[in-house]
Amino acid sequence: MNPGFFFILSQNHRLSTELGIIFGIFKMSIMKKILIVSAFVSAICICGYGQKIKDSEVPDAVKTSFTKIYPGVTPKWEKEKRDYEAEFKKDSKSMSATFEPSGTLLKSEIIIKESEFPATAITYLKTNYKGKHVKEYAKITGSDGGVTYEAEVEGRDVVFDNAGKFLKEVKD
Repeated sequence: MNPGFFFILSQNHRLSTELGIIFGIFKMSIMKKILIVSAFVSAICICGYGQKIKDSEVPDAVKTSFTKIYPGVTPKWEKEKRDYEAEFKKDSKSMSATFEPSGTLLKSEIIIKESEFPATAITYLKTNYKGKHVKEYAKITGSDGGVTYEAEVEGRDVVFDNAGKFLKEVKD
């Protein structure tokens, strides 16, 4: 055989090996990128939204405050950033209450019917969110006793004051 043939064959083998290594690294780096992005997105989802937790993971101060305000009610707990949210039913109404780790009540929320929502706010929604579905209506009472209303519209919370005047829109 021609010795030049073996030289070309060995060069092609080395080239194919080098290309294999390069493409292997390229594939690996894409896979690593996908893995890193997936981990990052998962971390945001876990940290940014309420995470269901067991009753044993809720500070005693929070459970004590909840029991004083809502005696005889058994909640399901979520951790939202640094606060604790109790979800429960009382008098056949879906409710929630959010507490600081110290047990201080920050706000309570009750799901209400459209007919209980301020008429001015309903008019605003029908005008500015025409054709959009309102998932739920809520009445929120802050720790200071101030009341706001909230309508969940396609992944956004539309917030109104006690009189039904538009305040803001917040991505849910």
